[in-house]
Order: sequence, then C-alpha cells, then structure tokens
Amino acid sequence: MVMQHKGETEAQRRFALVYDTHYKSVLAYARRRSFSCTDADEIVSETFLTAWRRLDVIPSGDEALAWLFAVARRVIANHRRANRRRTDLGTRLAQEVEVGAVEIDARLMATDEQRSVLEALARLKPEDQELLRLVTWEDLSHRHVAQVLGCSEGAVAVRLHRARARFGKELVKGKPSSGHNSSRRAAAWTREGGLQ
Repeated sequence: MVMQHKGETEAQRRFALVYDTHYKSVLAYARRRSFSCTDADEIVSETFLTAWRRLDVIPSGDEALAWLFAVARRVIANHRRANRRRTDLGTRLAQEVEVGAVEIDARLMATDEQRSVLEALARLKPEDQELLRLVTWEDLSHRHVAQVLGCSEGAVAVRLHRARARFGKELVKGKPSSGHNSSRRAAAWTREGGLQ
C-alpha cells in the first residue's frame, strides 16, 4: 500500500503506486539481461525516469508492467549501443573475461539438466531467447509479450511456436548420446516445463 503524504500531487501518488507495484519485476528483468548489478540499477532508474516523464500514457493494471518492460528493453538496447561505441579493444577483452567467468560460475552451480537448457537457449538467436525469456522468466501472456515487443498477439504466437521448436532442436543437439530420452525431455521443456 502506498502511503499518502500531505501536499503530494495525484501524479506523484500514481507514480509511487506504479513504482511500488512493479519495481521488483523491472529490476529482475534488467538483472537477467545485464552484465552487472550496476548496469541493471541504471536501466531501472532510466526506465522509471521515463515512466515519470510519460506518466500520462502508462496503462493501468497489468498493462503497466508490460509497458515498463518495453521501456526497459529500449533502455537496454540504448545501453548496449552506447557501450559498443565507447568500448575499446582492451575494455572488450576485460568484459569478455568477466562475462566468461560469470557464465562458468553459473554453469558450475547449475545441474546438468539446467546447464543443458541454458546452453541450448544461448545457441538461439537473440530474438528467440528474448521471446522465451519473456514467456518463461517474466511469465507474461501473449498480449503482454506483444506489447513489449511491439507486435501483434498473432505474431507472438507464431514466433513463440517457432522459437520453441528451435529450442527443442538445440536441446536435443546438446545431448546427442541420450537419443530418445533427450527428445522427450526437449519436448517436455518446450510444451509443459521450463520454456512454455
């Protein structure tokens, strides 16, 4: 519940409600797509700064979260472009070492099946990865994914079907020795399990 302070405007109350309701989800979204917590914090700050500036166009209810994810997605894209422009070879090498270490740590902590899933996901095109993450990690409906990606619900359904199929193939590729069991596991992940 948002506390109301004396002298607070309606806009401030509305922003506080949006912020309090969706901050954790936007932060989780940013952290899953950033190299560092600092980057994620900057992305969240810029997302909510945009929300404050465009408070009059933020939809109400569940639609607000999809709107915030769409803003965060653009902020992330802008950060990546800016980083590419100002990053020299030495910085790029340092980042690759850091990211590689983080990926290795994550893989060491994951179970074999989780590792296989993450590796299969990493082999997909970025568009497929993002679509599967929005549906699975962020638990968004097709309608909300369409808002985030700026396309129709029908396009989401078609892209998601194709992304799941490609993911299933990649998952099977990662475990060629297990044959039939691997195919069944991939089908379960894409239909009923982790990436539905």
